[in-house]
Amino acid sequence: MIQPINYSTLPADLHPETIPAHVAVIMDGNGRWASQRGLPRVAGHRQGAKTVKELLRCCKDWGIGALTVYAFSTENWQRPMAEVTFLLRLFDRLLRRELAEMQRQGVRIQFLGDLSPLPERLQDLMQEAMAVTSRNQRVRFNVAVNYGGRQELVNAARAIAQQVVSGTLSLDAVNETALACALQTHPLPDPDLLIRTSGEQRLSNFLPWQLAYTELYFTNLLWPDFDHAAFHQALQWYQSRQRRFGRLTATPTAQGVL
Repeated sequence: MIQPINYSTLPADLHPETIPAHVAVIMDGNGRWASQRGLPRVAGHRQGAKTVKELLRCCKDWGIGALTVYAFSTENWQRPMAEVTFLLRLFDRLLRRELAEMQRQGVRIQFLGDLSPLPERLQDLMQEAMAVTSRNQRVRFNVAVNYGGRQELVNAARAIAQQVVSGTLSLDAVNETALACALQTHPLPDPDLLIRTSGEQRLSNFLPWQLAYTELYFTNLLWPDFDHAAFHQALQWYQSRQRRFGRLTATPTAQGVL
């Protein structure tokens, strides 16, 4: 008889020394999940939010130090206004409801992207959440909202250019390290594993610099169906990979430093 897996602890077939330090996720398929069930698209987003909560709990319990999710891209403003409005209200509602629990669980939340176009009340709530959880160290939870990877690189280039013009940074010091330090994910290590659901196989302007050597895992599951078992399977796949980083010899999929 097959014994059920206890998902409150690291599954026995996963090796703690090669658990990824940082997992990134493109959460795709909420609308299709709802449509398949004859439900409005917003029902898929609501269910997808529950999946995020479960995945965050897995990361905390399994020793994954950082989770970065693509919640709302700069292109998502082109969706129907009713859907955009619902998503913004969902962010607001979830933050108000879950902030105390995140604080209790040691979750540090950070928002990536340009928050300025968001409703002022939501911006204030996001700032409050980041301030309240800023000392937590159990797991770092990055939520990309109104985020575009190319715009992040433009902003980083502008910041570096300003330093050069002001004389606080020499031109010779402009290198990969300087640019990485100007990104919003600094000082986290780059993601070890990217998961994208719903069968799509592209980055969609998500963390283009940070994902240069990330292992890319694509699944046909729609995001609301990506449960503990699916995450377990993705981590099994990750631990089977040999990461060479351009070298001839493989490097173990060891954790980075958080």
